[in-house]
Parts: sequence; C-alpha cells; structure tokens
Amino acid sequence: MNEIPRRRFLSDSLGGAAAAGVAATLAIRTSSASPNGQLGVSVIGVGGMGTVHVKRLLTYPDVRIPSLCDIDQAQLERASQTMKREGAEAPKLEGDFRDVLADREVDAVVISTPHHWHCPIAIRAMQAGKDVYVEKPASHVFREGRLMIDAARKYDRIFQHGTQTRSSEVTQKVGELLKDGIIGEVKTTKAWNSQKVELRKPVPDEPIPAGVNYDMWTGPTSYDGKFNANRFHVYWRWFRAYGNGGIGDDGLHDLDMARWALGVETHPVRITAHGSRIALTGDTEYPDNMMVAYQYDDDKVLLYEDRSWTPYGLHGIDNGNAFYGTEGYMIFTRRGHYQVYLGQKEEKGPGMRGGTRGYEEHMKNFVDCVRSRRQTVANAEVAHPSCALAHLGQIAYELGRVLHFDSESEQFPGDAEANALLTKEYREPWTVPDPV
Repeated sequence: MNEIPRRRFLSDSLGGAAAAGVAATLAIRTSSASPNGQLGVSVIGVGGMGTVHVKRLLTYPDVRIPSLCDIDQAQLERASQTMKREGAEAPKLEGDFRDVLADREVDAVVISTPHHWHCPIAIRAMQAGKDVYVEKPASHVFREGRLMIDAARKYDRIFQHGTQTRSSEVTQKVGELLKDGIIGEVKTTKAWNSQKVELRKPVPDEPIPAGVNYDMWTGPTSYDGKFNANRFHVYWRWFRAYGNGGIGDDGLHDLDMARWALGVETHPVRITAHGSRIALTGDTEYPDNMMVAYQYDDDKVLLYEDRSWTPYGLHGIDNGNAFYGTEGYMIFTRRGHYQVYLGQKEEKGPGMRGGTRGYEEHMKNFVDCVRSRRQTVANAEVAHPSCALAHLGQIAYELGRVLHFDSESEQFPGDAEANALLTKEYREPWTVPDPV
C-alpha cells in the first residue's frame, strides 16, 4: 500500500491529529523508541487487571510506561498513584486510546478493557504499528478472532493473548508428561468453571459519574445516553453487549487448556449446549449453569461445564481441567497444580502443587518477543480457536439445537440464523475493517 492511501485510512479510522502522529510513527518506528533503549508499553484500561499489568511492567528495567489510558478519571488517577509509589516516571494520562496510538514513544499496548473493546482497539493498534497484548477473550464475537489473525499478519505485529496459563510452570511440566505419553493418547478433555458469582439486583438508571466518558466506554455497541451501574465496572461481563458471561471470562482459561491438551488446532465440527437459571439471582443476561460438548473431525471430544451458583469446585478446584487418556487421566488447574491417575485402580502418578500461574512469565514472553520479533506462546492464531469455543458454545446455547460447523470456511453450512451470530454490528465510528 502506498503512503497516500495509508494516511487517508489512518485519518478515517483514528481521526485528524492522532492520525498524523501515527503515520509518523509508522515511518520511523524502531523496536526501542523509548529513551535509553527501553520499550514503551502503555496500558489501555487500568481497572483491576489493568493495574495488575501496570505493576508487573514496572518490574522490568527494560520497559517504561509512557502513558495510561482509561475513560474513568478516577481509575487513571489510582493507576498513576501506583506508579508514583513505585518511583516510576509520571505517565501521560489519556482518556482516548487514539492518543496513545498516535504517540511515537509507544511501542506496544496492553489492552485490558471490557471485551467489546478488545478487537476494535487491537486492530487499530496493529494498524498504527504497535504490538499488542490483549486480555482474554481477544474476541467479543467469533469473526473478530479471524480479523485479528489477518491484522497481525498484514501489519507484522507481535500479538499476545492473555491466557497466562500457557506460560505457567505447571503447564510446561504437564506438556512434557503428555508428550511422553504418561496417560496414553488423550481422547477427551473437560474444562470447568465452578465458582459462586455474586450479582447485583437490578438498579435504576442514574446520572453518569463525574469524570467518566460513558459514551466512549460503550464505544462500538449501541448507546442511548443512559447510565446503569450494573452495566459498568465489574458487572459489565454479564451483559452480551459488553462481555461473554462465565464461559468467555474465567472459563476461557480452562477452555484454552482443554484444547491444548487435546491437541486440536482446528474448530469443532459439531456443537451442542444447554443451560438454565437454577439458583442465581440478580441482573444478568447469561445462565448460571451451562454445559457444552464439542466434537472434532477426528472424533475427539471437548466438554465444558459452568456452574456460577456453587460455593465448591470439582475435584476441589474452582477452575480446572480433566485430561482423559487411554492409560489414565490427569486433573489440572491453572491454580498451579496437577495430579496423574493411572490404570483401572487410578493409582497416583506424578503430581505437583504450588507451581507458578504464568502471569509474570506470560508478560515477560510478550516483552521478549517484541524485541526479538519471535512469535509469542499465545499469538493470534493460538487465541482464535480457543476463543471460538466460547462463541460457538454460546451460539449453540442461544439457538438450542445441534450445530454443525465447517472449520475451513468458518461457517455453519446452510444455517443463516447461526451464521448471523458469528459477527455483530458496530456503532460508528468504531467499526472494524472486514476483511482487514
């Protein structure tokens, strides 16, 4: 693409002054635009997980944080104070992510916004020449996963998905055992998310809190000018316009590990799901229990169970996996342990407790890959088939019937109703290019 159309595209997607800055960044960007050869990594969305990322980035001497971005001034101030207490240089405080993307000091961004903003920001960041770490799920709807693969390829960007268990100590050890055939050939895996969720009772609309740009927060979804606290910080994940419920939130970590252990890299060919409201009360658009079965073209099966109303887990684990092989099975959790059981008598084999959960290693992998330009452990092509499980499961639940899926075309053959749910409409000006 030549320079003039490129600048026009940036102007259309990012807006005037920001576009000019981004175009300049693309023209001169190096792998270490920050002072003293440090990488400039900014964080977009500095709520709970965003602040965790800020604290972690501050531990890397080869990284500086040029800016923080959030639509809530109070959250920005809290995150800025966190940096001040750690003795870090004061960051720029931005209310519009486009200003971050236009900043020549920014080499990469960490996106820890609500789900509905992940893809629109990530694609714009990659177009602007920034590498991207995006929290899970990378995609809010199925189609966005493919678009981010295409963007990462087209703009040659480093991409890391926030499925931190991929980098954990326990995952490394389990991977070696599975490769050595400790439980034989893995034929079925199960993932579960079983933890009691506390929801708020419905509340009336109220004035937008001071210092909050709620129009920007709603972004690509519809906006009627009304503010409701149940659809804002923390609780947004229980509404389809912004989040993906339990299966696409904590459940995504476990789905990712179930797919990893099963050794499948394509999409399932047959999906069934059911769910209901058993005991959970409060303001939500999602069920409090959900079970999904995914069958692959080699007849391997992945199962998912979600119980948002139980104060206990399964096998003593709130978020976990079971890997079933021809010689035995393994209980695995991203909480840092695993245990092998062998043969008919389920005799204990190798096990581990207290391993790292992968958060520090995962971010370090991203930072290292930004410098080396090697692929991360959870790049866009790894992220998409795992996020797809949440989306396909949700579609099967909504339609209430068996779905057949073609992995090559990424469509439900002859099923217009199901295909319509693979994507969504975006409010201007926050559309995403399709195709990229």
